[in-house]
Amino acid sequence: MWNSRIFRWSMLMAILTVGTPQVARSQQYHRLPVAVYRDKMAGGWLGQMAGVGWGAPTEFKWKGQIIPADKMPAWRPEMINQFRQDDLYVEMTFLRTLELHGWDVSIRQAGIDFANSGYRLWHANRAGRDNLRSGIAPPDSGHPRFNKHAADIDYQIEADYSGLIAPGLPNLAIELGEKFGRLMNYGDGLYGGQFVGGMYAAAFFEDDPVKIVEAGLKCIPAASQYAECIRDTLRWYRQHPDDWQQTWRKINEKYHTNPAYRRFSCSGPQSPFNIDAKINGAYIVMGLLYGRGDMDQTIIIATRCGQDSDCNPSNAGGILGTVLGRSRLPKKFTSALDTTGVFSHTAYSFPKLVRVCEQLARQAVVRAGGRIERDADGNEIFVIPVQEPQPGRLQQCWQPGPVANSRFTPDEMRQIKIKDQGKRAR
Repeated sequence: MWNSRIFRWSMLMAILTVGTPQVARSQQYHRLPVAVYRDKMAGGWLGQMAGVGWGAPTEFKWKGQIIPADKMPAWRPEMINQFRQDDLYVEMTFLRTLELHGWDVSIRQAGIDFANSGYRLWHANRAGRDNLRSGIAPPDSGHPRFNKHAADIDYQIEADYSGLIAPGLPNLAIELGEKFGRLMNYGDGLYGGQFVGGMYAAAFFEDDPVKIVEAGLKCIPAASQYAECIRDTLRWYRQHPDDWQQTWRKINEKYHTNPAYRRFSCSGPQSPFNIDAKINGAYIVMGLLYGRGDMDQTIIIATRCGQDSDCNPSNAGGILGTVLGRSRLPKKFTSALDTTGVFSHTAYSFPKLVRVCEQLARQAVVRAGGRIERDADGNEIFVIPVQEPQPGRLQQCWQPGPVANSRFTPDEMRQIKIKDQGKRAR
C-alpha cells in the first residue's frame, strides 16, 4: 500500500473530521486547513502538468499495445511547463467562466464562453465548439445526434478543475459536469469527467487509491458501461495486485476488442485507435492502483497502458498530486516550474491559477452549507459538509434521449465572436 508518510497524513485528516457518527442523520463535516487545501490544490495542478508532459511523446503511438519499458521517455524537470496542452487550457476556460459570472452561471453562458475560445481542439471538444458557433446551444451541442464524438474522452481530460475547487464536495463536481461537460459530451463521455472530478474531491481527505476510485464511482450511474469498466478494473486489480499487465490484458479484451463496448466509437468498433472515455478511464485507475502512491510509477503505468497516453497520466498524476500536495512532490516535478508562463489563450499563469481556484473553493464551501473558521492561532479552516454523491440519470450515446431543441438567440449569437466556418471535427 501507500507509504507511511501518506498514512500519517491520512490519520491527520481523519482527526480533523468532525461530526456525531452515532446519530445517523446528523450533518457531519470535514475540517480542512486552508493552507493544506492550497498545498493540495497546487499539487493537483502540478501532477496534471507532470503527467501530460511526461506522456506527451507517446500519445496514440501505441494502440491496443502496452508501451515497452524502454520506450518510456526520460523525465526532465523542464517538462513541467505545459502551457500549450488541451488537457490544461480547456478547463481554464471553465474556471474563467466561473470567475467572471459566478457559480450560478447558465449553461448557455458557459457555451458562449467556450465558443469564443481560440485554442486548438479535437474530437468532442472540437465538434461541440463547432456546434456552439453554428448556433446549436447546450446541451444539444454535446448530444449524440449532433456530436459523433459524444462518448470520447474530452470532458474526462478537462474535469480536474471540478474536484480541485470542490474539496470534499462530490455533488459540486457532478453539478459542474452537468454545466460544462454537456457542452461537448453525453453518456459515458460525461460520466468520465464526473468520475474524475469525484476522485479529486475525495483526494483532499483520502489517500487509499481504492477508496478514491470507489468515491469517484459513486458520482456516476451504476448501470453505465463506464461504471462497469471501473468496477472490472478494481476487480482485476484485486485478482492481480502485483501484475498490472495481466489487468491491462483483461481490460483490452473486454473494452477494446469487444464491439459491444465500443458501440459509439467515433473511429468504429474495430479500429485500433480508441479514444472512448471508459477504456482510457480504466488506464487512469491502473496508474493510481498500481502506482501505490509513487508519482513516477503512477505516471509511468498510466502512460504505458497506451492509447491516449498523455491525458491518462495527467489525470492520474493530478489526483495523486492532490493527495500528496505540492510540498511533498518530488523536487524534480517542481524545481523548473516557470511561474511567469501563461497557459495558451487563457488569463492564467500558475500563481494566478491557484489564486483563482482558492477564491472559487472558498465560495464553493459556503455555497454548499459550510463555513470558514479560524483556529486559536488565526489560521483559516474550511468546514465542509460531508456529502453523499447524487449521480445523474443514466444516458447512453447509442440509445440517446430526445434532444432539447436548444438554439442560441440572435442576441446570444452576437456574443459569439468566432463563427462556425464549416470545418467539422475530425
